[in-house]
Amino acid sequence: MDNNYLLLVEDDKNVQASNKRILERRGYKVRQAYTLAEAKAIIGEEAPSAIVLDIMLPDGNGLDFLRQFRKTSNIPVLVLTAMDTSDDVICGISAGGDNYLTKPYDLDIFVAQVAALLRRSQLIPETLSAGLLKLDTTSGMAFVNGEDMLLSKKEYSLLQLFVQHPDKTMNADYLFEKVWGHGMPLDTSALRNMVYKLRKKLEGSGYTVSSERSEGYVFELE
Repeated sequence: MDNNYLLLVEDDKNVQASNKRILERRGYKVRQAYTLAEAKAIIGEEAPSAIVLDIMLPDGNGLDFLRQFRKTSNIPVLVLTAMDTSDDVICGISAGGDNYLTKPYDLDIFVAQVAALLRRSQLIPETLSAGLLKLDTTSGMAFVNGEDMLLSKKEYSLLQLFVQHPDKTMNADYLFEKVWGHGMPLDTSALRNMVYKLRKKLEGSGYTVSSERSEGYVFELE
């Protein structure tokens, strides 16, 4: 998804931070807006792949924005809000929301909702494949020849990142930022250990993760 991004429109900094972190760990590029004015400016520069939209924002109502937005765009929108009555949900969908998720929410369900939006817009498939390896982008599970790889969340995030960028060398700093949500620490053993485990679990898939000396790691054919 290098040429696309998800736009998060939310004024709560804590919600923004957690949503951005988990989406980036899944390999998505994310941009953030804390007001409707910021959102409009970002969209004006380059259209996003999908939008996660809060309703109550400092400079207006997200649904009013959505109604206007729907006059010119079919970009998928997930309405993410604390407004949780049946009437609220109906209003959000009627205004042009594709999905509606109420706060508080499970982050895994949030990621699944975003993945569903992108599948609908045909930006990513329901599954990613490489040889006998298959990744389910909704559940966050991976399989080799039909056998569950039994990955942790971080292992899955790292593997999806590799599968989405085959034959591309990615350095440790980039991988730590995407999977752990921060830059490379002094001790990089967590990444080395995870790559080692992935190599073992990838056996029989036809693919492996190779080390490129001091440059980083690359996902490629065995």
